[in-house]
Amino acid sequence: MMRPHRWLLGGALALALGGAARDGIDSWIDATDLPPVLAETSVEMRDRNGQLLRAYQVGDGIWRLAVTPSDVDPKYIAMLVRYEDKRFWDHHGVDPLALLRALGQAVTNGGTVSGGSTLTMQVARLIEDGPTGRWAGKLRQMRVALALERRLSKEAILQLYLTHAPFGGNIEGLRAATYAWFAKEPRRLTPAEAALLVALPQSPETRRPDRQAQTARAARDRVLDRMAGQGALDPAEVAVAKRAPVPSTMHPFPQLAPHLADRLRGAAPDLARHDLTLDATVQAAMERLLREAVRTAGPRVSAALVAVDHQTGEILASVGSPDYSAEAREGYVDMTQAIRSPGSLLKPLIYGLAFDQGLVHPETLINDGPVSFGRYAPRNFDGQFRGDIRVREALQQSLNIPVVRLTDVLGPARVTAALQKSGATLHIPGGKPGLAIALGGLGITLTDLVQLYAALAEGGQGPALSAIRGATGASHQRLISPEAAWQVGHILAGLTPPPGAPSGVVAYKTGTSYGHRDAWAIGYDGRHVIGVWMGRPDGTPVPGAFGGELAAPVLFNAFGRLKQGFDRLPPPPPATLIVTAAELPQPLQRFRPRTAAFAPPEDAVELTFPPDGARIALDGGPVTLKLRGGNAPFSVLANGRPVATGLHDREIQIAAPGRGFSTLVVVDRSGRSARVTVQLN
Repeated sequence: MMRPHRWLLGGALALALGGAARDGIDSWIDATDLPPVLAETSVEMRDRNGQLLRAYQVGDGIWRLAVTPSDVDPKYIAMLVRYEDKRFWDHHGVDPLALLRALGQAVTNGGTVSGGSTLTMQVARLIEDGPTGRWAGKLRQMRVALALERRLSKEAILQLYLTHAPFGGNIEGLRAATYAWFAKEPRRLTPAEAALLVALPQSPETRRPDRQAQTARAARDRVLDRMAGQGALDPAEVAVAKRAPVPSTMHPFPQLAPHLADRLRGAAPDLARHDLTLDATVQAAMERLLREAVRTAGPRVSAALVAVDHQTGEILASVGSPDYSAEAREGYVDMTQAIRSPGSLLKPLIYGLAFDQGLVHPETLINDGPVSFGRYAPRNFDGQFRGDIRVREALQQSLNIPVVRLTDVLGPARVTAALQKSGATLHIPGGKPGLAIALGGLGITLTDLVQLYAALAEGGQGPALSAIRGATGASHQRLISPEAAWQVGHILAGLTPPPGAPSGVVAYKTGTSYGHRDAWAIGYDGRHVIGVWMGRPDGTPVPGAFGGELAAPVLFNAFGRLKQGFDRLPPPPPATLIVTAAELPQPLQRFRPRTAAFAPPEDAVELTFPPDGARIALDGGPVTLKLRGGNAPFSVLANGRPVATGLHDREIQIAAPGRGFSTLVVVDRSGRSARVTVQLN
């Protein structure tokens, strides 16, 4: 015998369909208090082609990705409607025929055989999270379904189902389900995939394929059989689909560019979808490259990389660390934004500024010898001096002394002003730049260094970098002339590449900061610029780490993973002065500071100790003199009298000339001299 609540449910349906009580029913439906239909969906980061880079879970750790019917394979929608609600496009929220069929089956069989719920009624249950079987719950679903049909289109109702349907675990909605079970968007689905996704929401936990494979397979096959019975699939398709395995594991959601994604989400927390300039394929390749690179570099070594189209300013890849979750390497730190010493990476800019100022030309001779600027006496990395050397070679060998000489003439403020024009934010110790900035004596980020090199690659004025689609196009101020930028690039393209890498195709520079804390390599071809940093995020040294050995091979490998081949570097601008050293105008043949007319020759002898005006306690011993520059042999005079001759050493001891003030003079083989006045006690 049929239970009373079944008659009540049937009566409610009759009322809904009957004409006598139409006005009352309409008022009842119109007065329905609908739950919110705008559910929170995962914040998404999409690449330049619309591919998902990263998604964030919504409340309670749910994966629920925004989806519309147009995002979904039409074959799945057709299969869903045929299986769940074949009159979906025609009814008004409640299907009387389906309800009568369900009631008849229940009476005949003494229990529920099939449900009478429409897709709209299922949506009503999902958005209210209400009960399914009790008659009061069913009546509520009918009322909400009828109200939804009056207020929303069929496409909008279908979209609600595609967004809210449960697919096992913390997966809600079809698009989250296709990522979780098939690692892809729902645009193209096989019959086997579509059938499983139709079956899962009916019992998402008992049919979860990674835990209940046989149950999931059986439910999928029932859907396939019904489709075959209705003529929607031919028997051959069904046979192939049934042989397909069900997923054995739940795939992780994409987690590409996590540092950049976190930063952009924090900057625009109300934005549900971020369309970025990144290329998901390139990003994934660069992340794999850095994971490979740090395996042999040490357990605490991290790495970062930024790849950019320097013609448009679009960031194609941004890797803040090799592994976001690697605690030993502090992978959570975004090293593309970390403030680090750039080592020698500012030297190309300084040479470019010097070219523009007419101080030097690539073929100009410049002296790489001992020099001091007050208390600051720069040294080359290897402690050696090379004497006169061409500017081209000084930059290629990354010598310190020549570039500090140029910085002294240019002025450190001019260098920092050019960096700021490039868009860089600088961190200068003490707030006032000194000559040490030429050798890395300031703080700057990898992203800002890539911005600088993008400007060099673009003839001295590059576009502002951006990872947000539509935000690029604006250019920063000009740093140097196109001619100077080409000369710098031509010199850097002449550097010997790492073993196995092609030569002459990338203009690049390496750098190593003081104490081996940072290893750098940044380079560009005719279209792209890539910057690589390697080191420890906490700033501790990495013994033996050099930019040329650690970072440069990664740089060239990155170009290989970015694209096939290289884009040709540009030809020289028409006004570029390309001549030999002998053809240079006389003032450009050898670098001399603008104050050179009033200064001693660069290789003149210099008394570095004792300093002029020093007080020296004799205690009965000799006086020690230390020399720099000049040509041996040397002679020493004390108060006008020779006290030593024919000396070749640069540390000399002479007998004390007596207490009181004395003038000490050193004369070299060429007759050049240096003197100090000291007080001997």
